[in-house]
Amino acid sequence: MTPEDVTNGLTEAGYLADEGLATAVLLALTLHRPLLLEGEAGVGKTEVAKALSRWTGGALLRLQCYEGIDLAQAVYEWDYSRQLLHLRAAEARGDDLGAAEDELYAERFLVRRPLLLALRGGEPPPVLLIDEVDRADDEFEAFLLEFLSEYAVTIPELGTVTATVPPVVVLTSNRTRDVHDALKRRCLYHWVEHPDFEREVAIVRLRAPLVGVRLARQVAAAVEAMRDLELYKPPGVAETIDWATALATLGRTELDERVLAATMGTVLKYREDAERVRAFGHAGLVSAALARSG
Repeated sequence: MTPEDVTNGLTEAGYLADEGLATAVLLALTLHRPLLLEGEAGVGKTEVAKALSRWTGGALLRLQCYEGIDLAQAVYEWDYSRQLLHLRAAEARGDDLGAAEDELYAERFLVRRPLLLALRGGEPPPVLLIDEVDRADDEFEAFLLEFLSEYAVTIPELGTVTATVPPVVVLTSNRTRDVHDALKRRCLYHWVEHPDFEREVAIVRLRAPLVGVRLARQVAAAVEAMRDLELYKPPGVAETIDWATALATLGRTELDERVLAATMGTVLKYREDAERVRAFGHAGLVSAALARSG
């Protein structure tokens, strides 16, 4: 397999990857190493894992990280309601309660969460997406380091579960805080940039085929100009696609000052950013977009 094969496969799955990202994905697949993708929100990090799942055919298992996440949400927990029903049923039948209690921690009462499900393996291997790992706390990050080193989880009542086939693991970070060096060392790393103008146009055309070439180029040029305005939340690729789709839905074939003002909410999500664009001038932004798009 070559980086070109990865690029072609991801393209078929609806994701346009540059050479650097395609190479990182290739190495992750070949070396069975986790891939940590960092970059600003909206540059398409999460979509890499989704596209990998579509391309390889492996099931997508998504773990959304947040402050306070623990093993019960990420790895496993016991189904206490079913365990209680089991005891009550045993008592009603007059069974030996001691024997019933010994069965409480059988696998049928185990609720598997994404990390444990990922260890089941299979062909093709599942794609495990650990999204926004920078939102988790230090304790959970330390657990991930152990999990990714061995692809194993110990359940005290059942023993250690180890993957026979390592899952494909993609971690993403918006860099709201720095991920610890120990976890970074365990992973291959790639910084995902906003796409350049021509690639963003190609992405819009791929993901929103009803958008004409002229409109796609104008929208991509306008978004590119917005990103230079030091906005609080610069628009990502997802916003570019949403904006182009909204304009096409309204029957527009090109961008003008009036429609830009009316549809600003599809591309900018903060009032302060909309005011900054307004201060820059809608007319000036349209002119810059028309000039850039050719």
